[in-house]
Amino acid sequence: MSHRRYQALLAFVFLIWWIALAIDPLYRKDWALENALVGAFVLAGAVVNHRFLLSRVSYTLIFVFLFLHEIGAHYTYAEVPYDAWFGALTGRTFNSLVGWERNNFDRVIHFSYGLLLAYPVREMFIRVADVRGFWGYFLPLDLTMSTSMIFELFEWAAAVFFGGDLGMAYLGTQGDVWDAHKDMALASLGALIAMSFTALLNSYLQRDFAREWGDSLRVKHPKPLGEDEIARLLKKK
Repeated sequence: MSHRRYQALLAFVFLIWWIALAIDPLYRKDWALENALVGAFVLAGAVVNHRFLLSRVSYTLIFVFLFLHEIGAHYTYAEVPYDAWFGALTGRTFNSLVGWERNNFDRVIHFSYGLLLAYPVREMFIRVADVRGFWGYFLPLDLTMSTSMIFELFEWAAAVFFGGDLGMAYLGTQGDVWDAHKDMALASLGALIAMSFTALLNSYLQRDFAREWGDSLRVKHPKPLGEDEIARLLKKK
């Protein structure tokens, strides 16, 4: 299957999934807030897609993340009934099996954010910014950490702006004062695992892996920047 057809297939399946979960969500206003971010994400993806296609691996990872996110948007992350689903299948709740004391669906999604999206980000860094070696693994991790922090600030701002039940439903801390810190840590951990696995795979498959890694850490421009660069630019005028 061509990249275009594969992308179209994933888009069609996601659209059906989105429509199904848009019907009678638990809290309509919270669903709208959660999907505002999805709309921005899809728009950004359309801009990227207009310029170049990503790999099937990247599109699959993005699809899985958005697929899971829509479940959280339908129920709100704090009230996804995964425990009831698991109990209906096995006769025992998942939380009791793993020792969780809260609804941790939001934790899973934050971890998945790093685990599933770090590789598509890496692909874009390599193909657009032409990063190599160490930076091809560090920058996706760094971007995951920074965007995770920005999202937590966005959640805080939205909770303050909307207030009341909608603000608390969107924030979804479930009484944990360290919720934002744990969410950022899990997203970072997911990206670290994804980039570590990618690096290990490339070290096995790529013959010049060590040389490329070393070259990426070599100083390319020995002259200082800052005020020295300003002086050099002024001399050229």
